[in-house]
Amino acid sequence: MESMNELGFYTLAGAPRSPRALIDEVRDAEALGLGSAFVSERWNIKEACTLSGAVGAVSTRLGIATAATNHNTRHPEVTASFATTMHRLTGGRFALGLGRGIEILFRVYGIPRITTAQVEDFAGLMRRLWRGETILGHDGPAGRYPVLRLDPDFDEAIPLLWTAFGPNSLALGGRVFDAVVLHTFFSDETLARCVAAVKRAAEQAGRDPASVRVWSCFAAIGDHLDPALRLKKTVGRIATYLQGYGDLLVKTNRWDPAVLARFRADPFVASFRSAFDDKATSDQLEHVATLIPEEWLAAAATGSPAQCAQKILGQFDLGADAVILHGASPSELAPIVEAYRAIRPAGRFDRLPANPAGPLLSR
Repeated sequence: MESMNELGFYTLAGAPRSPRALIDEVRDAEALGLGSAFVSERWNIKEACTLSGAVGAVSTRLGIATAATNHNTRHPEVTASFATTMHRLTGGRFALGLGRGIEILFRVYGIPRITTAQVEDFAGLMRRLWRGETILGHDGPAGRYPVLRLDPDFDEAIPLLWTAFGPNSLALGGRVFDAVVLHTFFSDETLARCVAAVKRAAEQAGRDPASVRVWSCFAAIGDHLDPALRLKKTVGRIATYLQGYGDLLVKTNRWDPAVLARFRADPFVASFRSAFDDKATSDQLEHVATLIPEEWLAAAATGSPAQCAQKILGQFDLGADAVILHGASPSELAPIVEAYRAIRPAGRFDRLPANPAGPLLSR
């Protein structure tokens, strides 16, 4: 079956009970013709290096990206070595994806917050190491290192991907990275505005804007799923985001902050100490649903598989280069993907490689 490299999915979406579910997900994704598998990281059973290796071992065509891991939780040598190992293991299908992380968690765990300058410096270090350079006496925003070196024979072209949210991150993505992954539950207006910001930053940096691929991260939760599961993947998911970084999500979407304040002030929400998409019951999520406007939940592919497919196609019309079908496993996505294949524009995505941040293919 032809691979649709414009479509990706997140393996182990949400809070899985076992990472072994990844194996069947990857096989199902390749059978469906999905183009890329994205690996998110939670500090429990979703460690990104391990999961990336597993995806590489059980796949033959899928592009693979961490989306995202953090540059400051591993030594640069370790991260560069991980990426090179994945690059060679998969025959060039891997992209190293970085992100800022969740500031409140960093603060709790005593990890310094990530700055734009650090990330830009770190990206430069990765590319130099992959070219076989020996870096002596580095003293920059990413840290001080007497010696950094992998192998002088290296000349690896490993793409870098960035998960972006606010204006500084969007500009960084366009200026430095090969691809940018946006956040879930972006309104149409927000998606178009963020894509434009990335492309504008690329052009201002003297790069070809078309060379920076922008991925929409689009929740795809069709009516074919059980209602309780849909509630978890829509209300539970956005409520979890509002817990962790609601101010940024609301500000980016230009939503009403008073709604967020009411959400936080709700006695049940204020007392809930776990992620809503992991621990909340259906009855609890039905209550949470009363606190979230329909407008906020509408920024997703919902309805019948055919309706979801049309909404996915609409993401490209808003400027996205590719779409991650977020929040569902490949088996759950199957009816939507088949409906999308039936309306997929012939030839429109032929230049997209399997690598989710790789250079465009020649015409």
